[in-house]
Amino acid sequence: MHNKKAFKKGHQELEEKVVHVGRCAKVVKGGRRFRFAVLMVVGDGKGKVGVGLGKASEVVDARAKATAEARRNMIKIPLRGGRTLHHNVRSKFCAGKMEINAAPPGTGVIAGGAARAMFEVLGVQDVVAKAVGSTNPHAMLNATLKGLVEMKSIRAIAEKRGKKVSELTARS
Repeated sequence: MHNKKAFKKGHQELEEKVVHVGRCAKVVKGGRRFRFAVLMVVGDGKGKVGVGLGKASEVVDARAKATAEARRNMIKIPLRGGRTLHHNVRSKFCAGKMEINAAPPGTGVIAGGAARAMFEVLGVQDVVAKAVGSTNPHAMLNATLKGLVEMKSIRAIAEKRGKKVSELTARS
């Protein structure tokens, strides 16, 4: 189900994973006509990730379209220490809800289905994520992506408040 493939875009290595392949049939005079929808995630393993959906009458064509869309839609996510997230986050997309928690070193990726594929190509090594509600791959990926987009690094928060990082981390 999860196909991995590494390719170069310019000079950076990108990893791609197939999350879901859906098949739909249309009944016509001569029989059934099948169409396929492929959902993919693409990432560089260093904090950039993209999601793409491609539809075609052949799986190979649908996959190519999904890969192209995922590469176009890549966004940068701030990672703490290059291995985990900065803080816990909850997000919702349609009926899919995700609870994403930062984890200490050595925890690994504890997530199911589509979210696991996204964290692996993103480069997150320690995270605990739970899908609450719908486990539809589209809803899970979009809820996860929405939560990751809301993620703010401590440096960005300090800059926005006009303070130094040391002022925010100092315990009172």
